[in-house]
Amino acid sequence: MIDDHPLFCEALAMTLTGALGARQVDCAASLGDALARLAAGPAPGTALLDLNLPDVEGVDGLIRLRAAAPGMTVVVVSSLSDARVVEAALRAGAAGFIPKDTPREALVGAMRAIWAGQVWAPGEAAEARAAEAADPGRDEALARMAELTPQQLRILGLVCEGKLNKQIAYDLGIAETTVKAHISAILRKLKVQSRTQAVLIAQKARFDAILRQDAGPD
Repeated sequence: MIDDHPLFCEALAMTLTGALGARQVDCAASLGDALARLAAGPAPGTALLDLNLPDVEGVDGLIRLRAAAPGMTVVVVSSLSDARVVEAALRAGAAGFIPKDTPREALVGAMRAIWAGQVWAPGEAAEARAAEAADPGRDEALARMAELTPQQLRILGLVCEGKLNKQIAYDLGIAETTVKAHISAILRKLKVQSRTQAVLIAQKARFDAILRQDAGPD
């Protein structure tokens, strides 16, 4: 479970162990903490991810988590339940999206459905709104980003911060030639010709871009 609210983690852990028979539930307070744990040991079968974390912006955290453990089931459990965010998370590979205000019995049913191989999302009305809000350009961007490796995603994030190859190499403790090779691979996978175009692709995974889609006039 990746969530920075201890009380919610405790309550959800009790539900997972008591009602669903989970043998062990661990909580990480940030995506960085979760990624470090994944790098240090075997991945759990399922991860529950809150999208509203200090080191997560949009569904990029979900993409990074799935890249770090491709065989792991990732379920988003978040208070950010706008239909456009739900749709973006599902298209980025989430096995389900459970709003934090979901009643306990409904949450248990959702987890059982997900573990049975179904993709679970909140009610039909939300799914209909999500379908209306779908943006093919954004969906294609998410699909391309999902092909990047964890290291490539880290480098893309630093490129988005405006850092040069030399700075990225220093931050990651790798050679500048390695950074250049990764950036070439990133551009190829994203099907773009420049760093600026790569940044524009990455920005489509952010919440502000997702929530701007089909947002009518003020």
